[in-house]
Amino acid sequence: MKGEVLAGANEDYDNPFSKVWFNPSAKGRYGTICFGFPDLQSQAAINEYGLFFDFTAIGLDPAQYPLKNPYYGSLFLDILGQCRNVSEALEFLQTHDYPFSSQALLADAEGNSVIINAGSKVKKTGHYQISTNFNVCQLATKQYSCGRYDIADQLLSQAQTISVPFFRQILSLTHQEGGDPTQYSMICDLKRGIISVYLYHNYEQAYQIDIKQELQKGYRVENLADHFAPSFAYQSWAKRHAEYGREVFLSEVAKQGLDQTLTRYQGLTAKPAIKDSVNTLLLDAGMVFLRRSYGQYSTGNRWLYLYQFPQSYAIWHATDANIQAASRLFGSVVEQGCPKGLEAVTYEMFAYTNLVQNKVALARQYYEKSLAIAPPDSPTAKRGRAMLAQLN
Repeated sequence: MKGEVLAGANEDYDNPFSKVWFNPSAKGRYGTICFGFPDLQSQAAINEYGLFFDFTAIGLDPAQYPLKNPYYGSLFLDILGQCRNVSEALEFLQTHDYPFSSQALLADAEGNSVIINAGSKVKKTGHYQISTNFNVCQLATKQYSCGRYDIADQLLSQAQTISVPFFRQILSLTHQEGGDPTQYSMICDLKRGIISVYLYHNYEQAYQIDIKQELQKGYRVENLADHFAPSFAYQSWAKRHAEYGREVFLSEVAKQGLDQTLTRYQGLTAKPAIKDSVNTLLLDAGMVFLRRSYGQYSTGNRWLYLYQFPQSYAIWHATDANIQAASRLFGSVVEQGCPKGLEAVTYEMFAYTNLVQNKVALARQYYEKSLAIAPPDSPTAKRGRAMLAQLN
């Protein structure tokens, strides 16, 4: 509107540990900045050309649609890596079908947008387009019930101009509380390449990101909360979460290094009453470092090994600090004694991180140990057999 192009999003979830990660451009790949949670699945992202996406959950069953070319990777992140605008993205989507239950809005710096799910692609008409938690196709028949959509639609339909403060008002009025509250909100100035981020319902303080400047600083994963002044509401929510202990461990590693932190936690395993819980925490932290390593290796893509998609078992090699940290943590748990019921998956993850580092003999040894105790039909056993088949 009047030369301004803005995109806004509220991100709801039950996990308070929101992340932002920066993926510099690489050969054949545009730079991207992603937002999401500790599993590093991109919930929203923007590339260096101002092409933006955000997902909404709608519970669609993709099986009801005849998808000729289902794409089981990080489809929209790959779009941002290879496309500069909505037009190029739609061309990409002619041969790549979206096979998941959610819905995505794509928008570009030229003011174009489109909403995409497994069954449809709906282009923007008029000045604005809104995606909330229902199938966009229901708009035509008015068969939807969504107060958030109605509030945003009323405000945008009456707008004569748009601005960051105006979008901040919309996001504030449509944020969610309760069991899956809005964890963070963002406003992207798609033309100027500036992102304003707001944490946990606090629309008074913004963390501003200059996309081009930040991408020049290299790959990294950061906690969104580290960019904001302490908030009692946020801290209270975070401390009640089951993953709080792991996040404390990761913060300690960032400040004091892995050696000192791991030594302290290994000392805690001498107490039988908490040994399993400490080692479970170390396993969880190892998974975080593994995902970060894959993100760096793949220019921001999501690690898919656990999901058993067709490309999940591709072998990749890295020796960065993140994969070394993951392997050390898994190895520590193997040494200290695996938590009951997690023996097979611990051996599997230790095998996997050694394989990534090209330590093939050790990888083979621990995949075989994992298979020896894993139930034959378990996901751990299926993955182990697939990886050993490749090694053999």
